Amino acid sequence: MDEIPILQCNTKKQRYESLVAAVYQDVYRYAFWLCKNQPMAEDLVQETFLRAWRSLESLQNDKAAKAWLFTILRRENARQYERYRPELVDIDGQSIAETDDNEPDSKMDRQLLHNAINRLESDYREPLLLQVIGGFSGKEIADILGLNNNAVMTRLFRARGKLKVEFGLDTVEIED
Repeated sequence: MDEIPILQCNTKKQRYESLVAAVYQDVYRYAFWLCKNQPMAEDLVQETFLRAWRSLESLQNDKAAKAWLFTILRRENARQYERYRPELVDIDGQSIAETDDNEPDSKMDRQLLHNAINRLESDYREPLLLQVIGGFSGKEIADILGLNNNAVMTRLFRARGKLKVEFGLDTVEIED
């Protein structure tokens, strides 16, 4: 992101294209973590960048671009769930597919970690994902989530502690 100066571009289109080129992969990765569905993540990213295009003039600082887009993405994800009404299916008579036991250990470990992170309460999961996937600092996470820096650092510490306990790496239980 630092290597592409967004504000220095002459036209709105050039600014937008520079912004997309600089942060698309990070925005998509965060979207996928939020919804765990490739088509839905693609839709979220598309809607995020559409909203970014519409309000590009409000972006005043290159360094805030990634956090600004992540905030748009989080809000768009929340909007989708406000509108989302899952189709209910009668599960009587449905069969459950067998799992493949020949998965490599690394994929299994990654899935276990992914599941453990998803089981964390939202207050702990969101700052952890913003740090790990987004690469944001504690202060940037605080700005995105509307918290103070100390609260974010406490939540990150507790999230890592809960994951350690889950995997048996720490015997001390973390208090909420």
